[in-house]
Order: sequence, then C-alpha cells, then structure tokens
Amino acid sequence: MATLSIPPVLTTPRDDAIHLYKAFKGFGCDKAAVINILAHRDATQRALIQQEYRTMYSEDLTKRLAKELSGKLEKAILLWMYDPAGRDAILVRQALSADSIDLRAATEVICSRTPSQIVHFKQLYHSMNGIYLEHDIELHASGDHKKLLLAYVTTVRYEGPEVDRASVDHDAKSLYKAGEKKLGTDEKTFVRIFSERSRAHLAAVSSAYHSMYSRKLKKAVKSETSGLFEFALLTILQCAENPATYFAKELHKAMKGLGTNDTTLIRIVVTRTEIDMQYIKAEYQKKHKKSLNDAVHSETSGDYRTFLLSLLGPGH
Repeated sequence: MATLSIPPVLTTPRDDAIHLYKAFKGFGCDKAAVINILAHRDATQRALIQQEYRTMYSEDLTKRLAKELSGKLEKAILLWMYDPAGRDAILVRQALSADSIDLRAATEVICSRTPSQIVHFKQLYHSMNGIYLEHDIELHASGDHKKLLLAYVTTVRYEGPEVDRASVDHDAKSLYKAGEKKLGTDEKTFVRIFSERSRAHLAAVSSAYHSMYSRKLKKAVKSETSGLFEFALLTILQCAENPATYFAKELHKAMKGLGTNDTTLIRIVVTRTEIDMQYIKAEYQKKHKKSLNDAVHSETSGDYRTFLLSLLGPGH
C-alpha cells in the first residue's frame, strides 16, 4: 500500500548517481540537489542508484552522504536510503544499543508492524548484526514489557480480515476478568491475547468490550497497566484499529509544547512515507484542524525541513 506520490522519474539511476556525484564535488555539498533527487525516489530506485554509484565511483553512497551531510538532515537521509525492513532493523538495533537505549522507540517500531513486516526485519536484524532480535530484547527490556515484546516477535499471527465471533467475545470477557473485574491485574492474559491475536480480531475484541461493559478497552489498559508495558499494549491495540490514527497522534506528541522530538519526527515520517502517509496526513488534519505539512513546517527549518516536506508530498 505505497502512498508515496512519486512523480514519474525521467532520469535513470545512472543519471541520478552522476548528479549526486556532481553535488558532492567542489566546495560544500549541494544539499538541494541531493534532496531533490533522493526524496523523490522509491526504495527500488534508491537501491539502483546506490548500485550505480558504487559501480562508477568505487565508493559507498551512504558513506559519502554521511561525510557530506550532518545533523538532523544526515540522520533523516541516511535512514531513508534503506528499504522499509532494513530501516526497521536499524532503528530497533539503535534503540536497543547500550549507549543509546530507547525502549519506547523500539516498542513503537515492533508493536506497530504487521507479522510479515516483523519476520522480514528480524531476518535483516540478524544478518546485519550477527545477533538475534530476541537476544537484545532479553538483554534490555524487563518485566511484563519484555514478556510482551518477546511474545510479539516470536508468535505467528493471522493477517486476514476474518474473525470468529465466539472467540472475540471470549477474549473480551477474559480481558475484563483479568483487569477491571478483579483487584490487581492478570498481566499474563493481556500478554497472551495481545500477542497471539490478529489485528482484525483485536479490533473486534475492542468493540465487543465496549458494547459488553460500556468501557473502552483502551481505558482499561490505561488504568490496569503502566509504563512501557502500557505503551506496548496501546500501540498494538491502536494499530489494530487504525495505524494512521496512532501515528498522527505520535507525531502530534513529538511536536507539541516547547521543542520538538526530532528523533521521533524523523522516525515516523521516514518509515511511514512508503506505507500509509496519505492516511496519516488525513487523520492529522481531522484531529488537529491543521495540516501535518504546516505542523512540520513550523517545527523545523532549513534543508532538514525541505527534506521532510518533500517526503510528505503536497500539503492538500
């Protein structure tokens, strides 16, 4: 479901590689040229440009970009150069590295991806790092949060739209008994249901819960759990119901108040551009009566702003 509105590219990957090489030559890098080429190429085109560049100049394009660029622009463009699965593997590895541990970022990426996306990025995680994703989760996460993440990355979940009504009602009752009905919380039940059920099933459980108990399942998760465990459950639940709404909300959080969380802004804009950005933009507009483009424009500046806005595409 690629929603990146890429105009037809009239240049070949070889032409693009030559233009990039020219942009690097001379005094200072022509960042506008770099952005103009790379922001408007899809994952396949970017891979071909990198191949051509290596063939012609015996140099790795990403290494050259790292030399020529700096700061937030460098971070965003280098992340963009990968395909979606490679990018997820890199983001999660960075978030689970001892020197820059960011369990919230790792949780967001893992719990918002579909089962097939997880399988794909887990393979790359291992081939890039020589270590299994489960090993790093085991090392850095703890408690119920760790149990949920491990279950989520190892369980095979169904990806189709069909759900079994009886099983949905049974899960809604089990979650009520495990949470709001009792003193304390039976976290095991939450881990089991949230890690084993399909998105369509969980969305149905959420609406069954609401009609049975006149309470939102989301509210129950919030009152029964806390911290990263709560964040993981909410991410799974909201992405089961509507991933675009979830990401619009996370983007708003990253930009509201004083200062901007650029790490989150880069991560979400770059990773969702080729997946569901048009839907995220629509949800953002609906909820905040302001376009995502305008929000990003007011929170960023310079070449970094130009690059993110190029990925977002036209404002309307």
